[in-house]
Amino acid sequence: MTSDEPTPTTPYATPNTPHVAVRGEAHLEVDPEIARIGITVTARGTDRRDALHHLTRRNNDALTLVKSYADAVERIETGAFSITPELTKRGKGERVRTYHGRVHLTAELTDFTALGELTTRLADLDLTHVDGPYWTLRPTSPAHRTARQQAVKEAVQRAREYAEALGTTLDALLDLADTGTDNAPYPPYPPAPGMTRAAFAGATPETAAPLDLEPQRQTVYAQVTARFTLHPPQL
Repeated sequence: MTSDEPTPTTPYATPNTPHVAVRGEAHLEVDPEIARIGITVTARGTDRRDALHHLTRRNNDALTLVKSYADAVERIETGAFSITPELTKRGKGERVRTYHGRVHLTAELTDFTALGELTTRLADLDLTHVDGPYWTLRPTSPAHRTARQQAVKEAVQRAREYAEALGTTLDALLDLADTGTDNAPYPPYPPAPGMTRAAFAGATPETAAPLDLEPQRQTVYAQVTARFTLHPPQL
């Protein structure tokens, strides 16, 4: 082996190939990219068909309203649907007193200016509940990449500082591991503490003014661990 050839690294530390292991972290505060709202439409009737009729009409009203904001709405999905009979509490035998219907919708918006107006108009619909908004980032958001890159840079810088303290320099990278990232695409229902929640039911005599909703800043976190070999220091 000539002096120009690199010294082979070993998977374990020796006096001739000492190792240093470090952790790199990054925390970013960024604006959200998506606002998610939950819409629950309810209805009831004296018979099953009557409850289904009212539920279908109100569900169509909510869908039509959300779809009218086509440029602002990125996605709308129908979730749980149910028709539940309510039995009388008195008398013998099982008699149905009324039927309760429920449909849950979710909508994702990218235009936060339209969000307040849409939320208010949905709240004006009869027997309609609105939950949210739930602010989040896309899984492909550049913020995740930026956080990971910053975590790697911090790990390298930390390793160099340790090497400098020993009077030497880094030689080679042995391994790099992604040990953790944070910021899930969507928060679960019900909203977690500290998240905005607005719930409305029933129509109002006059159309309410659009809600002023301030986007909630998102925290993006990344962490890596890295191991390097060092040039043997003169201790």
